[in-house]
Amino acid sequence: MLSDPAPEQSRVRDQLREHLAAHPGHPETALKEHLISLRSPTRLPTGTSKVPPPAAGSASQPQAGTPAAAERASRIEAVLKGRMLLTAFQPIYDLSTGSAVGVEAFTRFVTDGSDSAGYWFAEAAEARLGSELEFAALESALAAAQHLPPHLYVALKLSPATCLDPLLPGLLGESMLAPARMVLELTEALTAEQAAALVAALAPLRQRGVRLAIDHAGSYFDSIRHIRQLQPDIIKIDRSIIAGIDTDTLRHAFGETMVGFAEQLRAALIAAGIETNDELAAVAVLGVSAVQGYFLGRPTTRPQDWAHWNLPAPSMTGSDGSPPISSIWF
Repeated sequence: MLSDPAPEQSRVRDQLREHLAAHPGHPETALKEHLISLRSPTRLPTGTSKVPPPAAGSASQPQAGTPAAAERASRIEAVLKGRMLLTAFQPIYDLSTGSAVGVEAFTRFVTDGSDSAGYWFAEAAEARLGSELEFAALESALAAAQHLPPHLYVALKLSPATCLDPLLPGLLGESMLAPARMVLELTEALTAEQAAALVAALAPLRQRGVRLAIDHAGSYFDSIRHIRQLQPDIIKIDRSIIAGIDTDTLRHAFGETMVGFAEQLRAALIAAGIETNDELAAVAVLGVSAVQGYFLGRPTTRPQDWAHWNLPAPSMTGSDGSPPISSIWF
């Protein structure tokens, strides 16, 4: 049932996940309770659609059963059934050594069109298949990670909803990747309810060594409050702050504040989206822990590219192999 991508079964899948969450470590009890609930007279009879009807007067999105909705669901189902996705990794470099310490995983879709990954995930969410597509992307990233240099950690981009899914611990536990190399990177803004729930849901994983990262720090109003609530191991400054940080005094001041904030939380601070040497120089002076961006390396699906991440980034050393720029300036 949980692996069935059919959109008409989405509500049943959600109900089963709720029962699994209520009985952690006892799947038999959860399944029994789930089957009993399906037989309850308050449930719809077999064969009746489980998809709730749209709100009266709602016209913002195609209704379930319309040609547009059916086509959207069919496209996502084809991607899921054919596993038409790949994982690209982008290197993350430590500024004190100039060496790669981790990677961030990005999903690439093997389709005829040029639609972005964001488009596909948005389509899946509208088709009520968002969780299924995120899990497929996660499985792809965990499998590809086996071909990375073994010293690199892997940042896995997940929505708060997927981090709260009771199926996540089991999937991570079945992976060949060691927990100490896993970083769950939250890529969306959280609600107040999600922040509180995530602290409890992720505690067992973090005790096993899995780390937590918060992406897009500074890009939305509540990001700092959520960082304080979740106490992540890694904070990533958004590209919207990094762009022009070498010339914009406000961006520079925010970066300086984030360095002190991260130090108080004992969290690593990553400047994401480095695209110029001047931006790299500016964040190095500020004392940022690590960097990533097109200037240092683009996401790539080629294992032969990953193999080179045993070496310092060329952009962070002199032409003669001299020490990384941060050690020169400090």
